[in-house]
Formats: sequence, structure tokens, C-alpha cells
Amino acid sequence: MRAQFILSEIGIGLRRNLSMTISVVLVTFVCLTFLGAAALLQTQIGKMKDDWYDKVEVSVFLCPTGSTAPTCAAGEVTEEQRAEVLAALDAPEVAGYVQEIYQESKQQAYEAFQEQFQDQFWASAVTADDMNSSLRIKLTDPEQYQVVADVVSGRPGVESVQDQRRLFDNLFLVLDRATWAAAGLAAIMLLAAVLLITTTIRLSALSRRRETGIMRLVGASTLFIQLPFMLEGAIAATLGAAMAIGGLWLGVEYLVTDWLGQSVPWIPYVGTSDVLAIAPLLIVVAFVLAAISSLVTLSRYTKV
Repeated sequence: MRAQFILSEIGIGLRRNLSMTISVVLVTFVCLTFLGAAALLQTQIGKMKDDWYDKVEVSVFLCPTGSTAPTCAAGEVTEEQRAEVLAALDAPEVAGYVQEIYQESKQQAYEAFQEQFQDQFWASAVTADDMNSSLRIKLTDPEQYQVVADVVSGRPGVESVQDQRRLFDNLFLVLDRATWAAAGLAAIMLLAAVLLITTTIRLSALSRRRETGIMRLVGASTLFIQLPFMLEGAIAATLGAAMAIGGLWLGVEYLVTDWLGQSVPWIPYVGTSDVLAIAPLLIVVAFVLAAISSLVTLSRYTKV
């Protein structure tokens, strides 16, 4: 009988404040969608870093003919200078950081260049003599780039040293800022959701003030009186969380996996399993929203 009474009170409260309840569901849906998107974006950044940082190499570009770099004052790199660079990389204090060294000649660099830019009209004007021979160094730990760079930088015959990882830093910086922007919007919407849930519970409590008074007179406990109001907010917030999870799942399935996954297949993307992984977090946040709103409201508006 108690459970039936509580359920009937929940139904009455939801019907009386239907428009406010719908508003709570929609606002919760929007704010948790932003929160979930921020979490998925951070997961995406982590996947890209793990995949790309393990593949990047340190490129040591050797002096070509006509270079203006101070280390190339003697002209194009000689075999002796190349051997000295390789010997420095093979030294005991450096060898532990180097996994493998690929040597690329000017002709190989030219062929790779022509393959990459074969559709550009100006590519035909470039010759093999215009290219740099280089060393591609695969590191055991990409974070230790500076150790290797310090060893080879400034040596005769070395024009420049480039860490491919730095090419991705700006991209990851933009993605990190997008994550914070999404999290900031989610925080604002969470505040709006708390205010709306609080208002909904307050209106529901005021509309049933007489019933609450009668229940007090017959000895009903505070929890028994307040429980229907608490569950109303929890149900509305949970519906919003369920909609957010569903929206994120559909977005990842059709926009990320089916569209981006086929258009740009070389990037590791988040999947629906990642959405399911953050789903409990979104549901917990929804319950916390309802709990905070209930604590703020019920202690005041269910007193007789």
C-alpha cells in the first residue's frame, strides 16, 4: 500500500507540473550530452596520443647542397660526417633510447616527394638534388626526444632535427581546449538543471501542501512525505541521462564509426563501447543533480 501510494503521488506530481518536468528532462539531456561529449573527446585524445606518439620518429635532415645553415658551411654532408652522426647515436649513453634508425637517401626522398605531390604542377620542377638525405630515428620512448636531439643537433653535416610529435601538439592543444569548452558549457547547463529541478520540486510540494499537512498529522515520517518529491526529480533527471546516453551512442555509431571511420580510417576513434563506459557516470551525475535539488528544496517546502 505504501509503495502504491508513493507511485500515485509521483504520477500526480509529474502530471501537475508536466511542462516543468519536460523542461528538466531536456535541460538534463543537453547538459549531460555536453558532459559526455567532453569525456568522449578526452578519450579520443588519449587514443590518438597512444597511437600516434608510438609511431612518430625523429627526423635528422642532413645538409644538402647550398644550405645556409651554419653546420652546412662546408657544403653537402660527407660520408665521414654521416658516419660520425651514426656513431654518436650508437654511443652507449644514447643507444638505449634508439629503437631503430632508417637511412633515407636523396633519391628515396625525391621518390617519396613525387608520390605525395604528384598531382601538383610545381612538383615536376623539383629534382633529387633539391632533397635532403635524412635519418629517421625510431625511439624506444617518444618522450625522450630531447636526449637524442641534443646529441645530433649542431653537428657538422646536420641541417636540422625535427620531432614529428611536435607536429601534433597544436592539434592536441585545440582538442584539449574544445574539451574544456564542452565541460564549461556542461557545468553551466548543470547549474540550470539544478535550478529547474529545484523549481519543479518546489511547485510540486506547494501544490500538495494540504496533503503534506494531513500526512504529518497522522504521523507519517519525513522520509515517507519527501520520497515522492525526491523520486520525481530523480525520474526526470534519469530520463534526461538516458536520452543523453542514447544521443551519444547514435552520434558515435553513425557519425564517428560509420562516417569518419570510413572517410579517415587511419585515425583510432572512440566507439560505442566508450559511450557505454561513461554511461554510469552520466546516470550518477543525474542522481546527484536530483539529490542536491531535493536537499535544497524539501527541508523548507515540506514543513507544516
